Amino acid sequence: MFEGLINALPLVFAPTNALAMVGGVALGIAIGALPGLSATMGIAVLIPLTFGLDPMVGLGMMAGIYNGAMYGGAIPAVLLRIPGTPASIVTTFDGYPMAERGEAGRALQIAVVSSALGGMVSAIVLMTLAPPLARVTLAFGPAEYFWVGMFGLSAIAVFVGKNPVKGILSACIGLLIGTVGIDTITGAERFTLGMLELHDGFHIVVLLTGLYAVPPALAMAEEAVMTGIDRAKLAVGATHGMFDDWRRLWRTWVRSSVIGVFVGLLPGAGGNIAAFLSYNETKRASRDPDSFGKGNPEGVAAGECGNNADNSAALVPALTLGVPGSSVAAVILGGLLIHGLQPGPALFRDHADIVYGFMIQMFLTSLLLLLIGGIIGTRIFIHVLRLPRVLLVSLIAGLTAVGVYSINNSMFDLWMMLGFGLVGYAMERLDFPLAPAVLGLILGPMAEENMRLALLIGQNDWTMFVTRPISLTIAVLTVLVLAFPLVRDALSRRRAAPA
Repeated sequence: MFEGLINALPLVFAPTNALAMVGGVALGIAIGALPGLSATMGIAVLIPLTFGLDPMVGLGMMAGIYNGAMYGGAIPAVLLRIPGTPASIVTTFDGYPMAERGEAGRALQIAVVSSALGGMVSAIVLMTLAPPLARVTLAFGPAEYFWVGMFGLSAIAVFVGKNPVKGILSACIGLLIGTVGIDTITGAERFTLGMLELHDGFHIVVLLTGLYAVPPALAMAEEAVMTGIDRAKLAVGATHGMFDDWRRLWRTWVRSSVIGVFVGLLPGAGGNIAAFLSYNETKRASRDPDSFGKGNPEGVAAGECGNNADNSAALVPALTLGVPGSSVAAVILGGLLIHGLQPGPALFRDHADIVYGFMIQMFLTSLLLLLIGGIIGTRIFIHVLRLPRVLLVSLIAGLTAVGVYSINNSMFDLWMMLGFGLVGYAMERLDFPLAPAVLGLILGPMAEENMRLALLIGQNDWTMFVTRPISLTIAVLTVLVLAFPLVRDALSRRRAAPA
């Protein structure tokens, strides 16, 4: 592991890669600061534009946008009580009351330090846990990889969103999309409708861009907001240094980092859950719990540290097993795939310099938050809120169209992107989670191919899926995940029943 990290350092600190990280953090803060935009959408728009770049440059920009956007959501949350990202909802609880009493600068400084510390702890966990876990996966065969795919789909479908049924239906949509194209085992055409463009199936970038970039743009256009935020409301005066509150907050940072890392390792949980759990635990452990929600700095620190400690931890199962821990990790997984980087033990064996370099980039971009976000960005990026949303619609449409067209120089891809965008818009309106659909396209073909390979190797012996120790363990976990909503509902009905 240490040899891989040392070998990756020259690549990470190459001028182009360093510039990509700085630009990614700055762009990520701006994206997170715009309500309606998110790290997932920012990376989805970026992926097509990195198609022809060196993988380290593209991954550096993704790492910067990821960490930057998770902090950027705190800017409108503190100043306007508008969460820039779903994970920054918790920041509004105490950040906005602090701004109302003239402590907006202090709240933003606490937010950026908490975000940076949580991100760095999470990156260290990624560096230490991912390599040994990748070695464990060397014991995996086709049967085990089939169950990994099923477990990932089940976990994402059940735990993402409020309704497990809608999550499972979303995953089925992704599975259906993943069946289009030439069958890799038999070479037969499936659902291509005789169209040459569909022989290779739907490109992952077209799906990601359509589902995650188009719906927010359509929502902004529908709102037709012609003005931005008034400049007077964006005035920030910092009366505290970035680290003036460390004696009061260090316990909160430690507690929230642990919670965020643990949540990140669970497939489908996400930064918003980490933020809520961190906030609740901090409030529970506080000597003055009644002050939370009224401008307690610990509330800001807990939420921001918790949701950023989820960032790199969510990539641990993504890099080692191909099972992302969040929707952002799912999009980054798609970015790895278009650069020819297949998650799993082969990634650490064949592309060690790139994967370890990406881990270092996740750490460095968290550190860059202190410089770009704390010293420079807080006073600059808040004015991005002055841009009218209608203007952003045209910018997003132009970037996505150019990026998707550049993949194959094909108008067919543009029409498919628009089609997936309309599907994604309808799914969001109907409260269907989008992440399971993406995972269905990524994990579905993998699970199907490995299932058929296992049957070919075992001469149609189905028992091998439940007799091998690792296969049986993952199969039991999959069943438990699918049974969880049923058990939870049964317990809720029992509690609600009259005595």
